[in-house]
Amino acid sequence: MGRSTFLGGIHTYDGKDLSMDKPTTVLLPKGDMVFPMSQHIGAPAKPIVAKGDKVLVGQRIGEATGFVSSNIISSVSGTVKAIEKRLTVQGVMVESVVIENDQEYQKIEGFGTERDYTKLSKNEIRDFIKDAGIVGLGGAGFPTHVKLTPKDDSKIDYVIVNGAECEPYLTSDYRMMLEEPEKIVGGLKIILQLFENAKGIISVEDNKPEAIKKLRELIANEKNIEIKTMKTKYPQGAERQLIYVSTGRKINSSMLPSDVGCVVDNVDTVISIYMAVAKSTPLIRRIVTVSGDAVKTPQNFSVALGTSYEEVLEAAGGFVNQPEKIISGGPMMGTAMYTISVPVTKSTSALLGFVKDEAATEESPCIRCGKCMEVCPSRLVASKLASLAARDDEDAFIKLNGMECCGCGSCTYVCPAKRNLTQQIMQERRMILGKKKK
Repeated sequence: MGRSTFLGGIHTYDGKDLSMDKPTTVLLPKGDMVFPMSQHIGAPAKPIVAKGDKVLVGQRIGEATGFVSSNIISSVSGTVKAIEKRLTVQGVMVESVVIENDQEYQKIEGFGTERDYTKLSKNEIRDFIKDAGIVGLGGAGFPTHVKLTPKDDSKIDYVIVNGAECEPYLTSDYRMMLEEPEKIVGGLKIILQLFENAKGIISVEDNKPEAIKKLRELIANEKNIEIKTMKTKYPQGAERQLIYVSTGRKINSSMLPSDVGCVVDNVDTVISIYMAVAKSTPLIRRIVTVSGDAVKTPQNFSVALGTSYEEVLEAAGGFVNQPEKIISGGPMMGTAMYTISVPVTKSTSALLGFVKDEAATEESPCIRCGKCMEVCPSRLVASKLASLAARDDEDAFIKLNGMECCGCGSCTYVCPAKRNLTQQIMQERRMILGKKKK
């Protein structure tokens, strides 16, 4: 079986105390809603509405254009105002459906209807998940119906629910484990119906004892589900580390979890599966952590997809001090932002504001201390790989296993020379992958 932790990793100030004890607040949007057609890995969705059309909550406004693609669902009722390119968190312009919110939240017929999921076939479950537009909500955005359709269902031994939430400051998964644990267990049971030989594991870091207690109470009579308690360390929730800690099995960059008999889904993804299959409710909201020392009232919000980041920040009281850095996502793997005039999408997990930009320091030469290798969960020599990346030495980079970097940022965090190791390595990795696709 698995371990309690893995070699390497770091212990950071987690900042979770700022928002972890505050109940999730439902945020009703005020302004126009923007729905980018690309909120997932794979082919963008195609708009299936036109300017002037009336839409309802739960209505499909973007249709998946391939197997690896995802539907886009409206989270409000109103009128299509425009179909045009709009700026996203990634800093790129993406074709988007803009809806004028009428504040009435009229729903499509059948929205919220309960289903007995125990009587559904595998194909029906996968179709409901696909129709609901569910993607991996841990950050990757991979269409979930694809992940749940491996070559051979019978070879899946474990379905792992990722409850680590190891990124500093993020507490949305923790709040869901406290507030909606029955939906996590229900969603896991639905997934297990797809894999007759699989066992369910809910893996949670040991800094979340209340969540572990609630989940253990709920699965007391479930013979096929267990709670795995893991040591608190970053990046405990990274897919490779999570699989190793939960099952003892190992994967690398050329493998999928299914290659070692595993399926991994984030807490929010599993809840979304439950809502889609058991409650006929598509993916139309994200639980978003708003935190950091520049934010007036750090907390978590249930946010309708398409809502502007500006409205989310306003609900948290705005900034008490002008931040030097604003991040979408966690501080280790998130995206630095130069504007918050962008919409919340399926990949949104957090909005963080910091008075001081801790990363804005001048680099100095490598002192050969070896700290980057000590903390790397993949046991890579990051200092050497970054130097090879700077010279664009692809052959040497690949030979030293540079493609195994998961981009967790641990090496950059501990580097006394303040070198941007992760950024250089990941840039080279993306360039090599890009050439392979051509």
